[in-house]
Amino acid sequence: MCDLSNILPHKEQSFQYLFKRNSMKKTHLHADEIAGKRDANRSLDIFDERSHPLTREKVPEEYFKHDPEHKFIYRFVRTLFSAAQLTAECAIVTLVYLERLLTYAEIDICPTNWKRIVLGAILLASKVWDDQAVWNVDYCQILKDITVEDMNEMERHFLELLQFNINVPASVYAKYYFDLRSLADDNHLNFLFAPLSKERAQNLEAISRLCEDKYKDLCRAAMRRSFSADNFIGIQRSNAILS
Repeated sequence: MCDLSNILPHKEQSFQYLFKRNSMKKTHLHADEIAGKRDANRSLDIFDERSHPLTREKVPEEYFKHDPEHKFIYRFVRTLFSAAQLTAECAIVTLVYLERLLTYAEIDICPTNWKRIVLGAILLASKVWDDQAVWNVDYCQILKDITVEDMNEMERHFLELLQFNINVPASVYAKYYFDLRSLADDNHLNFLFAPLSKERAQNLEAISRLCEDKYKDLCRAAMRRSFSADNFIGIQRSNAILS
């Protein structure tokens, strides 16, 4: 693994740890296995970049045969987090959703699907956690070749594969936070942002529970239509009550 800078803005730094822990740990198998058996058997079409490209530019087939270098993962998530002005805490929630998806759907993150899986996790985390959530159409301004319809469909599949479990208890957030901090310590890196305050932790629990209920209701009413959490962003902010 490549060395990481010790001096980074909080959100970018936390994402470096996120993928150092998740993507690189989960994709250290031989490249032939990644490109072959695992890619064929344990990926889903909605996340496959060959079926749903993020760019109109031709991507060399060789790109899908090897794990992405750490700098490419970093560049992708930094672009999204910087453009959408997402917070370091949102990176933690993103990791929770990403690993939950891999467990629930029994799929692996690999060269053909990592970008779309990460994008789906960021979509949900930003809507659940960040005070000024980014709409799907806004992400289309960042990734200019993707359509809103594709984003909505990916988000719907992500939610269904999570079985609509987007609740993030304070204890779960704390576990991921301290795991990431331990990873930073193990690699002699600074970890610059503090744990959530009690109030922020309660707020995260309240909002994520509310969002989970709203997602379920919205899905029941819109199973045959293009579906997106954008429909209730305003509701989640006005109705969340701290426990």
